Amino acid sequence: MTVSTDLVATWRHPRRILRQHLARGPSEPFVLSFLLVFLALAFIGQWPVAAREAFLAGEPSASPRILARALAVLATIPLWYGLAALGHLAARAMGGQGSWYAARVALFWALAAVGPLMLLQGLVSGMIGPGPALTAVTLGIGVAFLWLWGTLLHEAETGAALT
Repeated sequence: MTVSTDLVATWRHPRRILRQHLARGPSEPFVLSFLLVFLALAFIGQWPVAAREAFLAGEPSASPRILARALAVLATIPLWYGLAALGHLAARAMGGQGSWYAARVALFWALAAVGPLMLLQGLVSGMIGPGPALTAVTLGIGVAFLWLWGTLLHEAETGAALT
């Protein structure tokens, strides 16, 4: 399946999609591509915010703000790997039998799946600004991510998903 088809299917059948990804066998470039999909979408989602901030500050261009956001997004890469490791350690403490690789797939795929929602958050933040709408969207995305990551990590750690 294509990535876009898998992203949509993940919301209906997250466990099945994770099993399909794990069945491909270990491939770090493959897993990194999931993270990069999320980071690209999160970065693009920041453009309306940067434009709004530049406009409100009277700056002629949003380019410096966009560049700063690009560097900030890239700087989070080690943090995501660390979070995947912490998730695996927590699951292992609760009896999980998965691998470090499966934990990375679970986290990075959950991030990729919420990536399109980051575009929505960016639009709300850039067009409406701070307020109840942005809070609701951010909270909704956070809950959706935690549910999806928990579901995928559970599948990755049960042993049924092990290849």
